[in-house]
Formats: sequence, C-alpha cells, structure tokens
Amino acid sequence: MPILHRPKLSGPFKSQIMMRNATWDFPGQITMNMRFFKSLFVCAGLCHSLWALSQHPAATLLRKEPVMLRHAEGTFTVKTASLPPDDATAGTPISRFGLDKEFHGGLEAASKGEMLGAGDFAKGSAGYVAIEQIIGTLNGRSGSFALQHIGAMDSGKVQLSVTVVQGSGTGELVGITGSMTITDVAGRHSYTFEYAVPDAH
Repeated sequence: MPILHRPKLSGPFKSQIMMRNATWDFPGQITMNMRFFKSLFVCAGLCHSLWALSQHPAATLLRKEPVMLRHAEGTFTVKTASLPPDDATAGTPISRFGLDKEFHGGLEAASKGEMLGAGDFAKGSAGYVAIEQIIGTLNGRSGSFALQHIGAMDSGKVQLSVTVVQGSGTGELVGITGSMTITDVAGRHSYTFEYAVPDAH
C-alpha cells in the first residue's frame, strides 16, 4: 500500500502530497494529468473505431470508385400511329399514339412505346408524355431499358426531358441511369445519350 504524507501547504490554494517519493501539485498538476489521460483514452478509442470501420464491408463500398459517365450518339427514325381511345381516355381530347423507332450509332436498337398528348399540336401549343422500351446494344453492351418522355410546346418552343426509367435495365444494362437529348433538324432525328452502367462483378 502507498504511504500518503500529510499535505504541506505552500500557498493558500495549493497542496502537495508525497506518494512513493513522487510529488503532486494540487490542483493544477493532477488536473492537467487527468486531462492528458482522458485525451489519450479518447484518441485510442477513436483510432480503434476507425480501424474497425475500415474492416467492415460497408467501408469497402464507400471506397469504391464512382460510376463513370458514358456517352453515345447517333441517329434514329420514328414512326407514329394514331391509336383508338381506351377506356381511360374515351370522351376526352387526349390523343394516343404508338411509337416505333430504330436507333443507329452508339445505340443500335429498336424500341416500341406509347405516347399520350393533349393540346393543339398544329399550332405548336401542346404537351405529351411517353414511355418506350429499347432493346439492343449500347456501346457493345446488350440488354434493354425504358425511356420516359415529358414534353411541352409553347408557341412552337419545345421543352423536353427524356430520362432512363430507374430499375428498367436488363442484361448487361442492369442498373443503367442517364438522360437523352433529342434534336430534329429538317426532319432528321439525332440523339445524344449520357448514361452510367455499374461495372459487372
């Protein structure tokens, strides 16, 4: 057992205790040492936590490289056909159209889909939505995916958004995301497709 000596006062708020020939000043030195050991314990605990996290599979996922954005471009042809009203659109001015496309270039594929439109297309003020399913190869990857169209025309000015439907990719295109830009110059249709596909494991 350590032998404690009676503290000797060397100032109004300072005491000394002798323990095994070691001198401790109160309160300053003990407080400073307690803070040092607390800091040491906190640092050790943090280092251990970081090491444990690095061994967890989730940490491996966090260290993965981001999916690379890819590019494809080319031309396409499209055929539209008026469809009769169904039960949902009967008695309304909503129009239905069938879509049949052929893509060439980075995307070599065919697609089929359906479009719903309303407004006055002849005067250039209308809106439409569409879904098409594309089947073929995209820069050498085979599979299929769906595109979602949301379009609006105002006095001939067009605003169009064409994006990949989340979860629609199949085959080597599972997990595909992206957006397509469509242009129409003198009746010639072209596309630019920015997309990402997770690497196969």
